[in-house]
Amino acid sequence: MIAAPEDGWIRLDPRKLLLDPVKAIGQAVVPVLVALVGISRSDTSYWPFLLPVVVIGPLLLGALPWLTTTYRLTESQFQLRSGVINKRTSTAPLDRVRSVDLEASLLHRVLGLEKVQVGTGVDDERITLDALARLDAARLRATLLARTRPDVPAGTPTTSGPAGPGRPEGWLQDPSAPVVRRPVPPQELAAIDWSWLRFAPFSLARLVVVAGALGVLSQFADDLPILDADQARSAWEWLRQFAVALVVVVLAVGALVGWVLIAVLGYVVQWWGFRLTREAGSLHLRSGLVTTRSVTVEEAKVRGVELGEPLLLRGVGGAELRTLTTGLENGTTQVLPPCPREVAVGVGGDVLGEVRPLRVPLVPHGPRARRRAWFAAVRGVLVLPALAVVPVWRWDLAWWWPLVVAAVTVPLAAVVGEAAYRHLGHALAGDHLVAGSGSLARVRTVLETEGVIGWVLTQSWWQRRIGLAHLVVTTAAGAERVVVRDVPVAVGVALADATTPGLLTPFLVPTDQALGLGPGQGERPSCSGQERRSR
Repeated sequence: MIAAPEDGWIRLDPRKLLLDPVKAIGQAVVPVLVALVGISRSDTSYWPFLLPVVVIGPLLLGALPWLTTTYRLTESQFQLRSGVINKRTSTAPLDRVRSVDLEASLLHRVLGLEKVQVGTGVDDERITLDALARLDAARLRATLLARTRPDVPAGTPTTSGPAGPGRPEGWLQDPSAPVVRRPVPPQELAAIDWSWLRFAPFSLARLVVVAGALGVLSQFADDLPILDADQARSAWEWLRQFAVALVVVVLAVGALVGWVLIAVLGYVVQWWGFRLTREAGSLHLRSGLVTTRSVTVEEAKVRGVELGEPLLLRGVGGAELRTLTTGLENGTTQVLPPCPREVAVGVGGDVLGEVRPLRVPLVPHGPRARRRAWFAAVRGVLVLPALAVVPVWRWDLAWWWPLVVAAVTVPLAAVVGEAAYRHLGHALAGDHLVAGSGSLARVRTVLETEGVIGWVLTQSWWQRRIGLAHLVVTTAAGAERVVVRDVPVAVGVALADATTPGLLTPFLVPTDQALGLGPGQGERPSCSGQERRSR
């Protein structure tokens, strides 16, 4: 919609009058029932007055947002006006729009509505239109994203349509605008393959759901008969009739089956209908069974990708892929479900424009980095044998108990330390800087060299002793930093100089000057031509 500054405000879809009362009832049903039960036990004379409030209240709560919320799209801004007593106007300049995401809960889908969230990347707050018709939401998304691209004129009628509920005649259309060429059809980068379900049990993301369920269960633990002392004692006596090993096996199998069901069900609900496409200069992701979500990432703001391989997922050849984006609240967007590693590498190559950064061998950081990784891992578990001394002293257990704990944990820590070292490394592949990290999970972070803002070289006391450092790449994408860990100082400086030629030149002091040597007696650390190409 192109509107004059004093005109053109549009209300949300009238079906919001049905959406908000149901949401209000759902949010208030528990406290209202508690209040009604309490009142019914004391005095029933208030019922004739309370029932109209309970019925009419949600209707008013649903009507007020629709009556007081309007939005419009001008030549340069997207504006949202809301509020009853405290009026509020939210404004997003069109050239600052970084994301336009669509989401539809089950109730939204029943009513044929979608929620639109417009983000500018300035802070965590988004401009949200809670109820637009599906067609209107898709048109608004296309219009906002098209107007952020400099190659699309401001008056281009990228989206237009006939009049309807919530949209007057000629909305999102300028009669004087030129005719637009037919848009390029979207290019599909990935779609759901249900053979990927085999990776669901090996992704531990669903543990959050299990932890939440256990937390809710703990709130009612005192009311559960199984946790009563007598009931628990009876259950234990009954279990003792069977072999302890059999009980352990049955419980383990039951827990495993339950976890597989939760993981697979969560995978299906989250990634149902998954499709990743490239259209109009953006990456568009759509998925969801109960609640559908549509996420758009502008490719001009994508500065790299992150390929993650958690321990269990890596064991079955799986991986996850995220984009590193500037101007988004979280900085990263997961664009693929747990899937085969080759699929993640291929899609990552499509996003980057070349697949080499995701396949190039990493340059190792040497034996000193290996020793540091081992020491860090072993040091972290030495506390366990120390804690094992407490029961020996407190309950007179055998003196060799701490030794058993140390004999088990220290070798495992050494294995973790070796894995952490093997995941370390760096490379410079064309226009991309690659950094490897992780211990149990292997992570490869790929960042465009154009996305590098600056460099920070940090050293702890131990790192200074052995000549290692953390090379921190500052960037506006992702977590706003990429760390090349435990790299030799000379190699780190040479890597930074090779990644951003000329940026460090004013700060680099030739080695012969720093040591007081004559010409030709020293040289500045640098990458050889072969090293530059391999990195």
